[in-house]
Amino acid sequence: MTQTLSVHSEIGRLRKVMLHRPGDELLNLSPDSLGRLLFDDIPFLAEAQREHDAFAQMLRDEGVEVLYLDQLTAEAIDACPDGRERFVDRYVAECGLDGCDALQGLVRDVLLSQETTAGLVNKAISGIRADEVGTVTKCSRSLADMLNANGSEEDGLLVDPIPNIYFTRDSFTVLGSGVGVNRMLSVTRRRETLLGDMIFSHHPLYRGVPRWYGRDLPYHIEGGDILILGNRTLAVGISERTQSAAVDVFARKVLWGGEDSGVDRVLALLIPRKRAFMHLDTVFTQLDVDAFTMHPAILGTLRVFELSRGARQEEVKIRQRDETLGEVLAGALGLDSVRLIKCGGDDGIAATREQWNDGSNTLAVSPGRVFVYQRNQVTNDILYKEGFDILEIPSGELSRGRGGPHCMSMPFVRDAL
Repeated sequence: MTQTLSVHSEIGRLRKVMLHRPGDELLNLSPDSLGRLLFDDIPFLAEAQREHDAFAQMLRDEGVEVLYLDQLTAEAIDACPDGRERFVDRYVAECGLDGCDALQGLVRDVLLSQETTAGLVNKAISGIRADEVGTVTKCSRSLADMLNANGSEEDGLLVDPIPNIYFTRDSFTVLGSGVGVNRMLSVTRRRETLLGDMIFSHHPLYRGVPRWYGRDLPYHIEGGDILILGNRTLAVGISERTQSAAVDVFARKVLWGGEDSGVDRVLALLIPRKRAFMHLDTVFTQLDVDAFTMHPAILGTLRVFELSRGARQEEVKIRQRDETLGEVLAGALGLDSVRLIKCGGDDGIAATREQWNDGSNTLAVSPGRVFVYQRNQVTNDILYKEGFDILEIPSGELSRGRGGPHCMSMPFVRDAL
């Protein structure tokens, strides 16, 4: 099979990337649903789409082929025998209507009534309001059906939308020539991985690639905690969203994955478990071969562990690294030293403010040429003065979802360094 995935670093020239353009799922956000749907505010959809379209066009202007998650999923469904029914059955089983047989049937009818497969996928993402389905007849109602028939008392949603899905970095992880389909921490995000699982099970270009993790495994891990540093080194954050037990499973698989993974060393970074630091890439991303941007607040609390292959098959050795983060990174990358560039510089208020708006969350399109959010002016000016080529994305609305350029992109192909 022709190799269709190839990612061995965070900075090799980006050739192919997957995005998701925000859609009607954001219209089903309300003040009452923000907490459970992991948003702090409601983005203005039209402006968020304009900003996202600008990001996609800037990528194309850099010579990057842009793929879209919903389109790939629709193509995978169409390539699978009985694909629409299979996808809908799995979706309905996980849509939060356990025990509501009549309501599940109505949700299934709404999804399967979509004229196109693309329409089906986008309806699954956008969610279903109670007033979109037919009436549950009294004779068919269970108590569960009766109590859930009007959707949430606060917002009228029968099936929640999947609004975090424009952060395509999280639900699966392309590493080497394979992929990990992740188990998300929050129930509200777990349905995102149904799309990735469909793609890597049935899409003609991507089915059959090596799997580094599965959505049905018991421990949660998210792609924003996984950074491919290069020189056969992987960094994984132990965070609010990724468990240490998941890192054990993932590391064992990739360390013994041979050239399909291309990984000899995994650095597990224990970061504070708080929403502002939800993933490793919200506090730490790579800019160039020897340069990283980071939120300075992690330096005092960071612990680093190194995992490598043991003497026997599937065995993993673990040791704590007591050097500074810079020394650990330099050694792993075969360098004399690395540059750790602080988000917000030495201004504590700017560092906290701009980290909240993903000032440390950058996407390298090639070594030293990086996408950033336009709004983080202090950090962007520091990066510019350090000699980086800065590509500023308009970000007034996209940033309300608590994720930056790195979060919004899943590389499929990068050039080797």
